[in-house]
Amino acid sequence: MSSELDIDDELVSTDGVGAEPTVTERQVNEAQRVAEALVFASAQPVSEAFLAERLPKGVDVSALMANLKLLYQDRGVNLIQVGGNWAFRTASDLSFVIRTDEKEPKKLSRAALEVLAIIAYHQPVTRAEIEEIRGVQTSRGTLDVLMEAGWVRFRGRRRTPGRPVTMGTTVDFLDHFGLEELRDLPGLDELKGAGLLSGRIPSNFGIPLPSMSDELTEDEDPITQLDLEELGLLAPSGDEPER
Repeated sequence: MSSELDIDDELVSTDGVGAEPTVTERQVNEAQRVAEALVFASAQPVSEAFLAERLPKGVDVSALMANLKLLYQDRGVNLIQVGGNWAFRTASDLSFVIRTDEKEPKKLSRAALEVLAIIAYHQPVTRAEIEEIRGVQTSRGTLDVLMEAGWVRFRGRRRTPGRPVTMGTTVDFLDHFGLEELRDLPGLDELKGAGLLSGRIPSNFGIPLPSMSDELTEDEDPITQLDLEELGLLAPSGDEPER
């Protein structure tokens, strides 16, 4: 039995009918090994663009990774997509056997969970819009907790009076909650089945479809360095360090 990974014929490209392949099966085998190592060694999900820069030219990276995903689907470690990027994760049905000495992470407050859910389903969304949906004010501390967890980010600034900041979720959010993309967020029936929604919800109640794109919408402007300074994420560029 060969120790090399099985190769899908689509991964070996050719110049034409009857022509010699531009990428040989041996090269594809090696490319799979390299891709496997790069994803394994990375602490964060790896993009296909990152992989393409390090693999032989002519290799179909998307097909290569899809083939690897199939090879790992029944193993203790699975290769999964997270927001279009790739990462190795423990198989979901084996998570109960994984022990860790790390302390339990601090649980999110009810307010933080509500805000996170609103951002996930309604993004891009502003703080005022979050408060309108919740019916109460949202403290800066609640947003800070979600930002520090790496699950929420500033997207842009809304083209409305006051130019409020818009917020959205991150790849880390998808990774933490085991989602490949935002369309995997639970819908109305799934939330009911999990007991997360009351049976007395209004008949016209619906779950919004989250935006699938990280691109700014037509009513959003990109965040500039001045914006970041105003938000307290950067020190003013004109400031000099104290001596």
